[in-house]
This record gives sequence, structure tokens and C-alpha cells, in this order.
Amino acid sequence: MAKSSADDEELRRACEAAIEGTKQKIVFSIRVVKGRGIWGKSGKLKHMGKARVLAISTKSKGQRTKAFLRVFKDSSGGELEPAKLYKLKHLSKVEVITNDPSGCTFTLGFDNLRSQSVAPPQWTMRNIDDRNRLLLCILNVCKDIMGRLPKVVGIDVVEMALWAKENTPKVTNQRTVRDGPVAQTVTESDLDVTVEKELVSQAEEEDMEALLGTYVMGIGEAEAFSERLKRELLALEAANVHAILESEPLIDEVLQGLEAASICVEDMDEWLGIFNLKLRHMREDIELIETRNNKLETQSVNNKALIEELDKLVERLRVPSEYAACLTGGSFDEACMLQNIEACEWLAGALRGLETPNLDPAFANIRAVKEKRAELEKLKTTFVRRASEFLRNYFASLVDFMISDKSYFSQRGQLKRPDHADLRYKCRTYARLLQHLKAREFANELRASTKASRNPTVWLEASTGSGSNANAADTSTVSDAYAKMLTIFIPLLVDESSFFAHFMCFEVPALVPPGGVANGGKPGYNDDDANDDDLGIMDIDDNDGKAGKNSAELAALNESLQDLLDGIQEDFYAVVDWAYKIDPLRCISMHGITERYLSGQKADAAGFVRLLLGDLESRISMQFGRFVDEACHQIERNERNVRQMGVLSYIPRFATLATRMEQYIQGQSRDLVDQAYTKFVSIMFVTLEKIAQTDPKYADVFLLENYAAFQNSLYDLANVVPTLAKFYHQASEAYEQACTRHISMIIYYQFERLFQFARRIEDLMYTITPEEIPFQLGLSKMDLRKMLKSSLSGVDKSISAMYKKLQKNLTSEELLPSLWDKCKKEFLDKYDSFAQLVAKIYPTEQIPSVVEMRELLASM
Repeated sequence: MAKSSADDEELRRACEAAIEGTKQKIVFSIRVVKGRGIWGKSGKLKHMGKARVLAISTKSKGQRTKAFLRVFKDSSGGELEPAKLYKLKHLSKVEVITNDPSGCTFTLGFDNLRSQSVAPPQWTMRNIDDRNRLLLCILNVCKDIMGRLPKVVGIDVVEMALWAKENTPKVTNQRTVRDGPVAQTVTESDLDVTVEKELVSQAEEEDMEALLGTYVMGIGEAEAFSERLKRELLALEAANVHAILESEPLIDEVLQGLEAASICVEDMDEWLGIFNLKLRHMREDIELIETRNNKLETQSVNNKALIEELDKLVERLRVPSEYAACLTGGSFDEACMLQNIEACEWLAGALRGLETPNLDPAFANIRAVKEKRAELEKLKTTFVRRASEFLRNYFASLVDFMISDKSYFSQRGQLKRPDHADLRYKCRTYARLLQHLKAREFANELRASTKASRNPTVWLEASTGSGSNANAADTSTVSDAYAKMLTIFIPLLVDESSFFAHFMCFEVPALVPPGGVANGGKPGYNDDDANDDDLGIMDIDDNDGKAGKNSAELAALNESLQDLLDGIQEDFYAVVDWAYKIDPLRCISMHGITERYLSGQKADAAGFVRLLLGDLESRISMQFGRFVDEACHQIERNERNVRQMGVLSYIPRFATLATRMEQYIQGQSRDLVDQAYTKFVSIMFVTLEKIAQTDPKYADVFLLENYAAFQNSLYDLANVVPTLAKFYHQASEAYEQACTRHISMIIYYQFERLFQFARRIEDLMYTITPEEIPFQLGLSKMDLRKMLKSSLSGVDKSISAMYKKLQKNLTSEELLPSLWDKCKKEFLDKYDSFAQLVAKIYPTEQIPSVVEMRELLASM
């Protein structure tokens, strides 16, 4: 075969020079045409593509060898330059184009191309030999280096193998042993073409030669060779069918074996079905057992928790033997008083622990709890009876002893001041015992005297309804109960304090001046006994000198009173909280009642009573402040509602609330109510402005209607309540401002050109003389006439439209007459100003006079 000029040493050197520095070696290179070719009628190819050079290169890196397909193109300087680089490991298909009669055009498909929708380029060779040499080199490289062959379409691999055998005159094997695959280089000396291992093995080649040697035809008779192969294949298949038919006994045996196997499979399936049923029943039994176990575990946990709770309850119900013995039959000697006080405190704590707030309601109705409560009550009754009897006898005998023993107050016929140190020590020893006894008595009496209705009527709930008389229920019993409580118990507490001061022989001065009123209205006396009835008083302002000397005694007295009466204040607080739940507004009257006692009973109140009244006043103020905060929060919620029109609901309801609050004011509670008014109205006005801003188009109408409603609903109260009068005037000013803005908007909407013309004239009068204005652009006499014609030609219709627009947006019809009068007055004032400007700037022009316009407005 003649040497091809397409692949020579010069082309290879040019390719190697183009990739110098890449450490790649050119294995094979050949010139091709890239693109599509057009074949003429003579079957010759007309090249329509671009000249390129395809080269196979390899690169060794350690034990690995990589193969590449490079595409070179001619540069402007006549040298080759790299254009494309493909990795042969991604070569998936080699396809010869069947539309090319010459068979020299093919495509290479790679599986890593970004766009598979774009057809790969077509490569066209000069002849079949060049095509076979290139494809054979590519296939050998793929097989040796990658260990696989790409898919070949449109060409017979056997034909290529025969061509390779026929066109390889000399083969030199260069075998290099490595750790990796063995590379075999085949050098075609006359063609300088380097290929790698054959596509078929040596044994396959020998079998093929033996097969071909049996035929007498030439190798070029391909069609006859193919037909003969087909006939022999049919014959071979027929022989296979005959052999199968001859093996019928074997087939029968196989069928019998299959039948036996089928029977075994059916038996096995039946057994498996039985086993499955049993297993299902076992699973159900296991699930049932697990469910029962879970229930038992839950029951066990619950029983354990119940036992723990019952143990705690039993521990709470258990009466210690030492306390039981002390309460039922213990001694009241001084040495045993500490044990008695401990037992008494335990009993008080145990009784409190069995009450509903401190005891779980689930335990309250248990019979054991009820029985234990009855047992503790019995213990309490027994102890109180024994302690009271002992104290009566003890102090009576102690006083008798002191009186009979003259050494306490007489010495050698001379009287001396009795020494009460021993008596005071004895009394203080039993003070804690007295405290427990008196606290129980006061608490029981207090609860019995403050019982009233349990039907609460709260303004907040009523404000959510539509009626204004929702709070019409009479709640006067609430404040009456509180007043009764103070009227009865405050004097009793004062008397108790005075008695305690006398009984304990505290040396404190009498602070009620002679002739004063003490104990809630009892007339005082000028003798010593009357003064002695008011000892132990906290107020020491009138007797600073004496009080300074006896300040230590007074502090000790007040401390003892605190110990004696501490605990009863909780029952007073409970009455205040109960009254707040019934009717929060009753806090006003209770606040006034408390203030009156603090001021009127100031000279009579003991230290403990003063503190108690002060705490009650603070608690009432706190509860009323809580009511005010809740009401303000309800007002603020209107801001989050959807777009609202007309008068807001909280404005008339506030008038109702204020009327009720005024009815409950007593004494010093005026300030408390005024503070609530200030907070209410401030929140109302702020919320009103925020709601108005949500719809600026109707903001002024919304504001004037609500401010008018506020004034109308509070007119009577504002005349007598200064705080409400201040807010009344504030609402009046806001109403006037909203009216002015809304009326101006309506007037300008109907007569916009008229008053814009007047405004332009007024602006120019600051800079130029009146005589120059008619010569300004847009302000000539002709412009004036056009404006008057467009604005006043149908003035009666415009005024009617102005009235309808004013009427349309109002929801309160009673405001319409006053607003229409304001609108007419505002329009006449503006028109009067306009007429004066026209008379000054355009003296010769005639316009409707102000009198005519006034008569027109009056007639409508």
C-alpha cells in the first residue's frame, strides 16, 4: 500500500509543538474536515466544512495513563493551534454517517458534553483508509487504556479487523511490564501509524481464518459470503430443533419433575398459610398481652403515685401525739408555754391546710379528710376552752394576790407607785396564747358580719353589650357591708388596743384631749378614767414632750399590738377583693369611707389600726386602678377594628360610667375619680384620632361627630365636675377645628376655580401693585369673565350640591342644621373677600353682590 501523505512526521511535529509544555505525547495525527459535506450527482464529495487536524495524545502520570482526542486548527501565522480537547474516557459512540456514499464521514459522541441536544460535529476523511486508520487507533487506545470499547454504529468491526491485518506489513511489539495494564505498541513502519492491540484475539483470528479457508470464494464476495452464513445458520437452528424433539423422554421426565415440584410447592403454600394464621393469632395474643401489660404498668405507676399522695395526706392528717396531749390535757405553766404555743401554731396550720385553697379539691370531699377536720375542730374547741378558763383564773388570782400583798403599793404606812414588772412579765409570757385566741374570735365575727349578694355586675362586661342599663343592679350592699365592717370592728380594735395598754400597764400618755370624741363618737370625759381609756395611740403630734419621754414605751406597745392582732388584716383584704368582684365602682365609696376613718378617727386609732386602714386604702386604690386599666385596654381595642363610621360606642358608655362614678363619691375620693377621668378621656381622644387617620377622606366628619357626641353626653356633668369641664372644652375646640376643615373642603370642592383665582390675586398683591395684576398671565379681565361664567352660572345648583355633599357623609342628622349654617357663613365670608378683591383689581367688572348671594343662600 502506498504511503499516505496525510500523516507524516512533519504534521506530528507541528502538533507536538502546539501542545508543548503539556507533557502529552502525540500518538496519531491526521488531517480532516469539520462540518457537513454535500455529495453531487457523480458521488464526489464537495467539502463545505473547515480544515482541522485530529490527533490522539497520551499522558502518563505515575501508574495511570490518560488518552485525549485533540482538535487543531490553522492559525493566521500558518502554524497549528489547539482548538478542542476531548477525554477519550468519555467517548461513548462512534457512528459512521450512512448518508455519505463514500463512508468517509463519521461522528464521535461524548457523554460529558454540556448540551446533548446539539448535534456533535461531523468529521470527513479523504478516503476509507484514512477513516479506518483513525478509528482503529481510537478503538485500540480505548480498549488498552480504558479497558472498554465505545459503541460502534454503521461499520463492521470484523471488516475493520480484516482491513487492519491486510494493511499492516510490519508490526513491532514493544511490551513494557508495569504494575498496571500491559501496553503493546504496534508500529507501521511504512505508514508511520502507531496502533495498539488488535480488536480480536489471536485465537479468534485463527478460528476466523479456518472458517474462511473452507470457502472457495474470494474474500471480496461479501454478499455471497453473507448469504451462505444465513443458510448455515438456518440449518443449524433446524438441527437444534430436531435435537430437542429427539429428547422428548427427557422432557417428559423434566415435566414430571416439575409437576412433583408444583405439588410440593402447593403443599408448602398450604403449610405456610396455616403457619401464617397461627402467627397472626400469636401476634394478636402478644398485642393483647402487651396492651394488658401497658395498662398494668400504667396502673402500677398510678397506684404508686396515689400511694405517695395518700402518704402525704396521711402525714398531713396525722396528729402528733405530743401535740394532741398538749392540746387536750397539757399544763399551762410558764415552763410549758413554749410547747403550748408550738401545739397551737401546728393546730392553726393544720386547719388552714385542710381548707380548699390549700388542699386539692379532689381531697376535700374524702371522708377521712372530713373526719380529720372535725377532729381538729374538736381539738381547737377543747384547747380554746381550756386556755380561756386558765387565763381567766390565772390573771384573776394574780391580781388578787397583788392587791392582798400591801408591799406592792405601801411601805411603813406610805403609799408608793405599784411595781407592775412581774405582772407585765406574766402577761407577756401568755401574749402569744392571747393572740391566737383573739385572732380566731375576730376572724369569725368578721366573716359573719360581711355577707352580701354574690351577683357581680361589672362595667366592663356591660360595655360589650348594646344596652346602657346593664349595670342597673343595686350593689349598695357591697359598700354597706364594708362600712359596717369598719363601723363595728375599728372601734373594737381601738378599744382592744386601749384595754391591752391598760392591762399590760404600759406607761403611755392619753392623747385624746379633754372633751374630745373617741371610739367613733363616744363623748369623752375630763376625769382621769376617760383619759386612761385611750392609751396606746400612734398619733403623738399633740404631746411631743411627753411622747418623747415615753417613746420607748409606745414603740413596745405598738409592737405588742402587732403581735396580738396580726393575721386579722387578711379578712379585711378579702372583703375588699370580694367587693371589687361584685362591682369595681364600689371601690370609690369604699375609698371615701376609709379616708373618713383615717382622718376622723386619727386621734383614736392605735398603731395597728392606723396601719390596717392605710393598707386597706392602698389595696382599694390598686383594685380601682386595675379596673381603670382594663377599661382603657378595652377602649384601645377599638383601634384594631375594621373601618368605623359614626359615633364610637365607648363615648356614650363613658357618660353612663361617669354618672355612676359621681354617685359613689364620698369624702376624699374626689381625687381618685378625677385621676380615672383623666386617664379615660386621654385614651379615648388618642384612640379617636388614630381611628380617624385610618381613612383620611372621612377623618374630619368622623372627628366632628364623635367630639359632638362627647359634648352632648357630658354637658350636665361638665357643669358640676371641673375635670370633665376641662375635657369638655378640649372636645369643643377639636370639634370646631374639624368643622372648619370639613366645611372648607366642601366649599373648595364646589367653587375651586373661584377661590383659586382669588388666592392667586392675594399672592401677587405682596409683590406687585393692584393695577398690574390684570396684565398678568391668567388674571386678565377675560380670564375673570370665563371663571365667573364657569363658577357662578349655576350657583344655585352648586350650593345644592354642597348641601347634599355635607348631608351625605353625616351619620348624625341632628348635626346637619348647625353645620349647614356654619357652611353658609363660611362661604359668604370667603365670597365677600373675593368681591372686595374684584372691586379693587377689576373696578369695571360686574359680579353678583354679597347681598344677592346671601339672599340666595337664605332662600335655599
